[in-house]
Amino acid sequence: MMLSIVPWMKIDGEKQPQRYPSAKYNNKSVAGITRHYKFDIKLQNVTRLCHTKSIVSVNRQFPGPRIVVREGDQLQIKVVNHVQNNISVHWQGIRQLQTGWADGPAYVTQCPIQTGQSYVYNFTILGRRGTLFWQAHISWFRATVYGPLIILPKRGVPFPYAKSYKEVPFIFGKWFNADPEAVISQALQTGGGPNVSDAYTINGLPGPLYNCSAKDTFKLKVKPGKTYLLRLINAALNDELFFSIANHTLTVVEADAVYVKPFETETILIAPGQTTNVLLKSNQNIQMPHFS
Repeated sequence: MMLSIVPWMKIDGEKQPQRYPSAKYNNKSVAGITRHYKFDIKLQNVTRLCHTKSIVSVNRQFPGPRIVVREGDQLQIKVVNHVQNNISVHWQGIRQLQTGWADGPAYVTQCPIQTGQSYVYNFTILGRRGTLFWQAHISWFRATVYGPLIILPKRGVPFPYAKSYKEVPFIFGKWFNADPEAVISQALQTGGGPNVSDAYTINGLPGPLYNCSAKDTFKLKVKPGKTYLLRLINAALNDELFFSIANHTLTVVEADAVYVKPFETETILIAPGQTTNVLLKSNQNIQMPHFS
């Protein structure tokens, strides 16, 4: 059985922690440690909808690399800016207790990182377990600069829901053939809403309903009867989105890195910047159920 949604891009030449590709992951142990990552902000040519353009990216990946930590870990992320624009990175949903300067909003908690400069974000994961994400936090660079932040429980602490066969991040985004910076600049000048995107994406891929995108579809092979943990992330700028899988029920177990009492639903409404973990039990012996 295959759900119609291309496996996550691997980082060539880099050793990955088991099950979770990441950005220059430097630690072997995973409990109560300091984890070091490096984000190189660079331009990258990407083709979607038969249109190739240069986008701002992290480590030349779109979407950006995964960060994986445990609750109680300290994170040190060195961000190096190689592009001509100022940049900053926000860690959506993280409680910045006594580390407000690491929160990321440019001109609010920090000066942006200028061209050729670097900044080390240093904070500890407190009171969060589940799925969050990181994104650029200056102008509209978050249209392409974003990635998942996965927080595992402390070592020895179990999940409060059924164990899944596999975990899969689903990052919802938007693709503009135009430069997103030009889109938001025009909106600010006219006072109107920004022009709509050319496509919605799942893990950076628009899917077969868009022009030239039959091969640019996120696909997940599943086994009937197995339970999968889907980590849903809405990085689609300002849009509220609905998510469902035909002929399947989703069990919500976490929202914004806080466990919730599990409940079943056929459709998820996920707001901008929100994250939700759901369990999916593959119960249909069919070839191609659809996501919407």
